[in-house]
Amino acid sequence: MTMGFSGEVAEYYAKFRRGYPPEVFDALCTAFALTTGDTVLDLGCGTGQLAVPLASRVRSVIGMDPEPDMLRLAREAAVRHGVLNATWVLGADTDVRALGELMGQRSLGMAVIGQALHWMQHEELFRALLPLCRSGGGVAVVSNGTPLWLQDSDWSRALRACLERHFGTSLKASCGSDASDRLRYGQALEAAGFERVHEIAIEYSDELSFDQLIGGVYSAIPAGELPGPDDRPAFARSIRQSLPPVRRFSEEVRVSLLVGRIA
Repeated sequence: MTMGFSGEVAEYYAKFRRGYPPEVFDALCTAFALTTGDTVLDLGCGTGQLAVPLASRVRSVIGMDPEPDMLRLAREAAVRHGVLNATWVLGADTDVRALGELMGQRSLGMAVIGQALHWMQHEELFRALLPLCRSGGGVAVVSNGTPLWLQDSDWSRALRACLERHFGTSLKASCGSDASDRLRYGQALEAAGFERVHEIAIEYSDELSFDQLIGGVYSAIPAGELPGPDDRPAFARSIRQSLPPVRRFSEEVRVSLLVGRIA
C-alpha cells in the first residue's frame, strides 16, 4: 500500500526534505550503544535521509518503505555515497512480523521511524518490534521538526493560509511532531514493554530559499493532488506572492528523538 509519495513527489522528497545533523546520529548510537556489529531497521525510510548516514556506523541497515519510488531513490542515494551495507525492502509497518521471521529473534540494535509513524498502527508496531530488538536496543521515533506550514512565524502562517485556500481544507495535522504526539507514542512504547522511555531534543536554526520552501511543500502533497507541471509555476507564484518579501525564510528546527530500550 502506498501513501501517494510516488513519482515526482518522491523526487521532491529526495531533493528538498530536511536531512539530519550529525548530532542526531551521535545521539542514536549512544542511546542504544550501537556498534559496527549491529543491524538497524529504518521503517518508513523514504529516500534514505536516516538510513544512508546510519550505514557507516553499523554493520548493516535495512530500509523498509511501502513506496517503490522512495526505495529506488534511497538506493540511488546509497550508491552516490558509496554505501554497500544497506538492503532496501518493500513493505509497511504491518510487514514487520514477517521481516522478523526472516531475520530471527533479537536481531536489531535499533528500529528507527523518522517522520513516518503517523501513517502507521503504532501500538501494534511497537509490540511487533519488541522481540526483534537485542538487549539494550530498542525503538527510536524521530520527528524532524514542525511542518513548514505550522511553524510560529509570519511566513509559515502566510504559507498555511495560501495552501488552505488552494486545497479548500484546514491544515492541522502535525505529522507526529507536537508534544501530544510524543506523549502518546511514549505511552505506547511503555505499554508494549519498552523501558527507560525518554526524549532527546536537538535544536538548530536554518534558513530556506524560496526554491527549498516550495520544494518542501511539493514533497508533502500526495501525487494525485500535486499540481501538474503546467500548473506548477502559477501555484508557486501564488505562494510567493502570499509570503513576506524576503529572500530567505528562517526556521527553528527541533528534532525530537523519542527512545525506548529493552533492559
